[in-house]
Amino acid sequence: MDYEFHWSIVWRHMPEMLQGAFVTLHVSVLSMLIGILIATPLAIAKLNHNKFFSPIATVWVEIARNTPGLFQIYMAYFGLGALGIHLSPYVAVLCALAFVNTGYLTETFRGGFQSIPKTQYSAAKSLGMSRFQSYRHIILPQMFRRIYHPMTNQFIWAILMSSLGILVGMNELSGETQRLQSLSFRTLEFFIVAAVMYFIITKLVLLSTALIARKLFKGEI
Repeated sequence: MDYEFHWSIVWRHMPEMLQGAFVTLHVSVLSMLIGILIATPLAIAKLNHNKFFSPIATVWVEIARNTPGLFQIYMAYFGLGALGIHLSPYVAVLCALAFVNTGYLTETFRGGFQSIPKTQYSAAKSLGMSRFQSYRHIILPQMFRRIYHPMTNQFIWAILMSSLGILVGMNELSGETQRLQSLSFRTLEFFIVAAVMYFIITKLVLLSTALIARKLFKGEI
């Protein structure tokens, strides 16, 4: 093999790649926050068999968990575009990731709720708490403690799946890497560095979430 590596051009463009990594983290974090906010009430609706929201939650979960993430991104960008709703690549990827995160987190949260003994609900009611108060002060803290690791895994999935934004022109890490290598024709060098950056990002996220868990839950999980 007579391939000659030229790393200097990668180092010159490292600021652009770091900016792409920031976009990757930004869209992933935001999609997780949106997913958590929507998945929590949907999980409660499924758990309580709410006549209106439970079917919505079921359809959402089935679509999100049984179709590819690429399909969600294409539908958000090209599908809605065909209907006259034009989203930027960033917003399209954000909507797609949030949609899928919500579907997976809804089932994760529902399992977390079901793992909590029914006596906890009864105890909250006996203390005169409303349903909202019982969930806020007793049920939700226990539920999030039990599903913390699966939720972390979902966050890692969101980070890695954001790379599909390259297909709709989003300048996240993969998109920026593709743009830079197309200008320099140093494909191997740029994508090797991008892979290392993804690895570092995910490891830093795992380390950070472990430290947060140790502080919030005092080593209980």
